[in-house]
Amino acid sequence: MSDFSAPSTISITCPKGITPYLKEELEELGFPIVKERLAGIETKGSLIDCMKLNLTLSTAHRVHYMLKEFKASNAEEVQKKLSTIPWERYIDKYGYVSITSFINNPTITNDQFANLMVKDAIVDRIRQRRGARPDSGSDLTKTVVFLFWKGNDAAIYLDTSGESISRRGYRTNSHTAPMQETLAAAIIKASKWKPGQHFINPMCGSGTLAIEAALMALKRAPGLLRPNYGIKHILGFDEEKWNELRSELKQDSLKDFPEYSRILATDIDARAIEAAKKNAKTAGVDHLIEFTQCDFRDTEVPYGDGVVVFNPPYGERIGHDQALEGLYKTIGDFFKQDCSGKWGYVFTGNFDLAKKVGLRTNQRIELYNSTIECRLLEYELY
Repeated sequence: MSDFSAPSTISITCPKGITPYLKEELEELGFPIVKERLAGIETKGSLIDCMKLNLTLSTAHRVHYMLKEFKASNAEEVQKKLSTIPWERYIDKYGYVSITSFINNPTITNDQFANLMVKDAIVDRIRQRRGARPDSGSDLTKTVVFLFWKGNDAAIYLDTSGESISRRGYRTNSHTAPMQETLAAAIIKASKWKPGQHFINPMCGSGTLAIEAALMALKRAPGLLRPNYGIKHILGFDEEKWNELRSELKQDSLKDFPEYSRILATDIDARAIEAAKKNAKTAGVDHLIEFTQCDFRDTEVPYGDGVVVFNPPYGERIGHDQALEGLYKTIGDFFKQDCSGKWGYVFTGNFDLAKKVGLRTNQRIELYNSTIECRLLEYELY
């Protein structure tokens, strides 16, 4: 059995541009920042700590627990190093293991070959020690092992998340191209919004931004909805400790937020509103979000502090630039005429369209939507 209390390096991945917000989350949780990367952060902790990180982080993708760090110039050296790791302590001989990797080594031209090599080293070791070997494949819902190999530097990790923890489990209904939950959380954290203020989301689509804001307002750990993580399939996993942690996180969350604080989400498309309502219900926050089908120009903007956040189409797979110019100009008009006293935000990957808003930006925050370089444009609406 593995020792869930043993300390090691924990590498947490996130999309490009989101590292500052992941850093804030880790510092709030009391974890040390050992190293910052373009798309992740290294900290220190145990597998027990990985339980908490998987349940509580809103801007992370995966939580990797390091087993070994080593030098290797070719596949044979990697396999030799991996065969010395006591895999039988971590993976059940009748279990299932999947291999993922990041590889940048001149001797490897096919990542699948490297993954197969890692799998062979693991299952051969377990068969020698236990008399049977686990199954293997691409299913990320069981035990997952991650190989990082760049140049001659290599490290092997247990992926305690399995599937990306951006998949909270509430988005069962989608309309058009939904925003990833991790990106939505980062946009909210990058904005001036604070729990207790209004959060207004015209053109809400599947409701991801409004739902993430509601979870933050309730101080509810975003991972509580999801039943399965990679860490649950590691030998030595303490179900009682897991349930205890989940209970503590539930007790720390709020049941409601003040009446003067409202979350409003609107969309002109009835199908989008229906999908958003179902997703909010799955997340347990449908009673806290006011969904309305209407043109964004008819969105109610209540008096008081708050933010107005737009995620309009920006010409990537949806529409054409020329057709969208009028939309962006109208967003700017809506900000000027209806949103005074608020902070306005437009998230877009089209910088030419962004100019059509017609207002001077207070900030232009760099974020990525998958591989698309985007900006969160901030406007102070006097």
